Amino acid sequence: MNAADERPRTDIYEEIVRLRALGRKCALATIVEVAGSIPSFESAKLLVREDGTMLGTIGGGCVEADVWNAARAAMQLERPKLLSFNLSRDVSYDNGLICGGQLEVFVEPILPVPRVVIFGAGHISLSLARVAALAGFSVTVADDRADYANHQRFPDAAEVHAGAYEEILPGLAVNDYSYLVIVTRGHRDDMRVLKLAATSAARYVAMIGSRRKVLNVVKQLEQEGVPRAALERIHAPMGLAIGAITPEEIAISVAAEMIAVRRNADTGWRALSMSVFAAQPAGTLAR
Repeated sequence: MNAADERPRTDIYEEIVRLRALGRKCALATIVEVAGSIPSFESAKLLVREDGTMLGTIGGGCVEADVWNAARAAMQLERPKLLSFNLSRDVSYDNGLICGGQLEVFVEPILPVPRVVIFGAGHISLSLARVAALAGFSVTVADDRADYANHQRFPDAAEVHAGAYEEILPGLAVNDYSYLVIVTRGHRDDMRVLKLAATSAARYVAMIGSRRKVLNVVKQLEQEGVPRAALERIHAPMGLAIGAITPEEIAISVAAEMIAVRRNADTGWRALSMSVFAAQPAGTLAR
């Protein structure tokens, strides 16, 4: 992304597109209903960025200050909110203008598109790319084999990278809306990627493999200096315990786990997680 792409836009819609592409939250406040006289107009908009800066206006003053606070909360909670103001009843909303109207403001969080990066381009990756795309994730595939990592093989992927994992992963701008899934063709490659992914800013890091493999990888990486706390946040073995056997079934189990993480589900789904860390208090897993 060049320097021009980093410059804030003066058009609210362009700025929303820019922020989403950068993986940043924002919140849009819109006046959706008006009765009487107000210091703005119906459909007026205010965009609040994650750093608190604003674009646009809904009239300024105390109303806008309250909306700004609500926008910050909407970003944090990832939930919309409808606000009602009666300018004739509350003197704190008096901006020196002759206003006595009422207005409603709808505040909605605008979140980046969640992105799943699949390391490995085998059979499970093929199925997971399709399922994840259907579930609303932007899909990126990475593999060190160009014959496998290409758009012809992965038509549902937004990006496909062929090359060394150590070169690809640092350039992916991993953030809280990133989901990293490690399904390479071998134990050593899985460990190479996990060493980088475990300490990343990704919301979800998962690796395929048996419980025995996972424990061996964790012990090896811990000996190489990867913090135990970073390793205990991974979902490995990946997916939910639904008896999945085929690549398609495994893909569904992993996508379901990603959705639960994405939606902050409070349904007790962790009891179905196959991860060796799911039911373990931090630092208690047998070494």
